Amino acid sequence: MLKVDNIETSYGTSQVLFGMSLEIEEGEFVTLLGRNGMGKTTTIRTIMGIVRPHSGEIIFKGRPIHRLAAFRIPQAGLGLVPEGRQIFPNLTVRENLIATAANRAENKNPWTYERVGELFPLLAERRNNMGSQLSGGEQQMLAIARALMTNPQLLILDEATEGLAPLVRAEIWRVLQHLKSEGQSILIIDKNVDVLTRIADRHYIMEKGRVVWSGKSATLRRDKDVQHRYLGV
Repeated sequence: MLKVDNIETSYGTSQVLFGMSLEIEEGEFVTLLGRNGMGKTTTIRTIMGIVRPHSGEIIFKGRPIHRLAAFRIPQAGLGLVPEGRQIFPNLTVRENLIATAANRAENKNPWTYERVGELFPLLAERRNNMGSQLSGGEQQMLAIARALMTNPQLLILDEATEGLAPLVRAEIWRVLQHLKSEGQSILIIDKNVDVLTRIADRHYIMEKGRVVWSGKSATLRRDKDVQHRYLGV
């Protein structure tokens, strides 16, 4: 579904990615792991067209997307839950959701306002609350629901549970497991290795702008040396 092939990305004269590569098959749940400052978010920003790679290519569903305008990439079928949530504080929950609604792939069972309300009952209860009136956990639920309303073929989450209370984190994991069971392709950045090795299929670990390890959950779970060396756990 997605192939990131040998991309290099810089901010001005400061290079961040050095030959970064990864692949995601349709229906896979894949993680991007690593300590802070290793290039994970820059990888996501490059995939989404927010920053441009100066070499390499990004192929989505057989189509190169690395030279598309940023607004074209969500239209191609990638949905982003950004770090920091970035919901509209002066719109209601309902308005945040319907503002992004689309079904460009003509899914037979698309995500709708009613359906995301079933997935996130708390958002349905808060439908008339302004974005600024929500807790951090509620805002993260809204950010995920907003991305789903675009009916993405690939859902990308940057720091999915950072700073959230344990009960909220558990709810986010429940939702992601449900999405996986429905065949949703997912790429996620998060620090909770224990949970991720239980629910994800494969993992990429980054250090200094490149992949230094990749493999399946069972392998990463067993390899405490890799976890300690690259993830600090």
